Amino acid sequence: MSDSDLTLLDRPIWSALTTRQRHLAEGGPQALRYPVAMTPFADMADMSAASFAALGDLLSGSQVAALFTPEPVDVPAGFKVVIAGPCEQMIGSPADSPLRDAEIVTLGAADVPAMMALTALTKPGPFALRTHELGTFLGIRAGGQLVAMAGERMKPGHFTEMTAVCVHPDHRGRGYAQALLAAIARQIEARGEIPFLHVLSNNASAIALYQRQGMTIRRCLHVTALMKQG
Repeated sequence: MSDSDLTLLDRPIWSALTTRQRHLAEGGPQALRYPVAMTPFADMADMSAASFAALGDLLSGSQVAALFTPEPVDVPAGFKVVIAGPCEQMIGSPADSPLRDAEIVTLGAADVPAMMALTALTKPGPFALRTHELGTFLGIRAGGQLVAMAGERMKPGHFTEMTAVCVHPDHRGRGYAQALLAAIARQIEARGEIPFLHVLSNNASAIALYQRQGMTIRRCLHVTALMKQG
């Protein structure tokens, strides 16, 4: 993996929307976003006033644009910051973690209500009605209920982001997150791609889990969610 390949991950949203997921991109040369029914993620070609204006043109009402950037964003007048803080970008191949008492299944459109309920409860990050269309999502059910899941989201170049790693509070401590992360990673690697993920810097337990599975912190990025003011 060359240094030039890795630079795609410095601006993962922009890189994804100008490479493998450009068919999903809304906007133009200065600002791009995913369809809002998939995810609020967006980015700009640079931090110029013209690019911020282009980003503003993509937003209406209370819509939020969430950016992942190498440096903190200096948000200009006309925008309101909803969330701002650091996250760790981790890369690598999570170790296999087989399950003895549960089956991993592929999730689809029929599972969206259960996926929305689980993410609303566990809050792994943005998850919308069409997020599952961004890639493969796997889950574990218990008693007919979806109790754990993980999937794919951004796809910059030959990298694929793992996302929505979550487990129902009543079913934690059984290795479900580790098993799902490993299963998603194996599917990504089978396509010749490299798995990576993002985790908020203050989520020490998740970072420790991913490190135990063999992933490493590549760099810190800054998450900024903003909306138009007024």
